[in-house]
Amino acid sequence: MSTLTEEEFLASYPQVNAPSDITGYTSNLTDEQKTVLNHLRTSLEALGYKDRLDDASLLRFLRARKFDLFKAQEMFVNCEKWRKEFGTNNILTEFHYDEKPLVASLYPQYYHKTDKDGRPVYYEELGKVDLTKMLTITTQDRMLKNLAWEYESMCRYRLPACSRKMGHLVETSCTIMDLKGISISTASQVIGYVREASVIGQNYYPERMGKFFLINAPFGFATAFKLFKPFLDPVTVAKINILGYSYQKELLIQIPAENLPTKFGGKSEISDQDLYLNDVGPWREAKYIGPEGEAPKAFSI
Repeated sequence: MSTLTEEEFLASYPQVNAPSDITGYTSNLTDEQKTVLNHLRTSLEALGYKDRLDDASLLRFLRARKFDLFKAQEMFVNCEKWRKEFGTNNILTEFHYDEKPLVASLYPQYYHKTDKDGRPVYYEELGKVDLTKMLTITTQDRMLKNLAWEYESMCRYRLPACSRKMGHLVETSCTIMDLKGISISTASQVIGYVREASVIGQNYYPERMGKFFLINAPFGFATAFKLFKPFLDPVTVAKINILGYSYQKELLIQIPAENLPTKFGGKSEISDQDLYLNDVGPWREAKYIGPEGEAPKAFSI
């Protein structure tokens, strides 16, 4: 990984999105959008930036700021400042979340295979959170470090592998948040973490959310959701699909049955422990792994 240049890495997987009528993507740019993109790159180069200036990366910042050149540049600069201060550029090699096997059952967060659009599917079982026990094992700062580690792993390993498999650029993930067992007290427990996690996701990894499903949403969930809504961008909120207990049909429209775990109504037979820790997907298949190598795991076995 240390000897692989950014140019070699980007050349190893598709850089053009699937054809779409929606503009602002590498597969469909108006002349005006191309001009703004070029201006943004030139401005950032003048400020001394050299990394993450490829079309797809810059377009994510531009889409997040509705192609406002000044706002997109400000967002990019703030992101680079955060990456340096938070240690994000080296986090994949320097951070080790060795407590993950213990934390996993107290706050299950994991990736498992892909949806019908080739996106990696990320699961979070919020109803199982036991923050009191978690904080005897880890800290909120380490939880946020692990969150950034997972984002970096998605960008460096999962998405390139998914792009190779699909034959076009895959930039986003599909999220399934399971609220089974959720309560106001459970939601309140993690409000601080969710606030900080939302800041990282929205400000430093823009345009990474493709689909988002909240399942097992209990009656009256709207009340609890109000706790989180203020931290979410309106564009993010618009992508959220709130489903009740009969969610399987909707999920199977988006996720092939063989990729959806049996616990959620699919046909992928796998134990909870393996789900939480094995990180199964194209990024584990040799034919889709590029020069970056196989995705690492955040903990030592």
